[in-house]
Amino acid sequence: MTGVLLLHGSSGVPDLQRAEVLEQQGYDVLAPTWFDERVSEIPLESFPLDELAARNDRLVVMGSSYGAAAALLLGTVDDRVDVVVGCAPAAHVWAWIEDGVQTSHWSWQGKPLPFVPFDLDWEPTDHPPSYVDGYRQRLRKFPAEAKEAEIPAERFRGELLLLVGGDDKVWPSAEFAEHLVRRRAAADGELVTTVLTSPEAGHRLVLPGEQPKVGGQQMARGGNEQADRAFGALVWPHILRVLAG
Repeated sequence: MTGVLLLHGSSGVPDLQRAEVLEQQGYDVLAPTWFDERVSEIPLESFPLDELAARNDRLVVMGSSYGAAAALLLGTVDDRVDVVVGCAPAAHVWAWIEDGVQTSHWSWQGKPLPFVPFDLDWEPTDHPPSYVDGYRQRLRKFPAEAKEAEIPAERFRGELLLLVGGDDKVWPSAEFAEHLVRRRAAADGELVTTVLTSPEAGHRLVLPGEQPKVGGQQMARGGNEQADRAFGALVWPHILRVLAG
């Protein structure tokens, strides 16, 4: 039996429609709310992999945006994870800022993970705001911190499936996916990494049986409903393949 840990992004709203779609395919799905307002030093140990592992012999972690980062990080620290599916993935650990204090999104065994800081001088120039250039600027401005904050994707030994909208306006997920591919390939040419992309799709793909997700901070996410649905239909057979093993 395969258990799926389904992790939402920064909206804070679990992907319950997606969970239902996966359950209809016969999978045991947990879709927890994994943060409450603050994405600051979330312990990777707090995700319910133990619960899934107790009743399944295969584990898949599937996440979107911040949830995709969490999914891959879980794969690097828990060798029970067989497959990671990342929608609009990240390649680095990013910062949370509150009252001028910056902290890591994640911790492991009581220690915050290294993170890329905010560039306090950068501001979006469009409305609703796009943050793609802001993330690129942070990598340019803080190269040493960015190097330390890279997600060690090569430590995940299972299959990695990355789903990327080429019109993502939240962050440059296509560039992040390329970074993850290079890092894994340089470490071990036997690691299986697949990237599927659509030039027209945005940050949130829509799988067959879902409605477009709403909620979260007001921002540009790119794509449009038609493109996001078409991308979801394209990748759905590939998702089913990795889930089935």
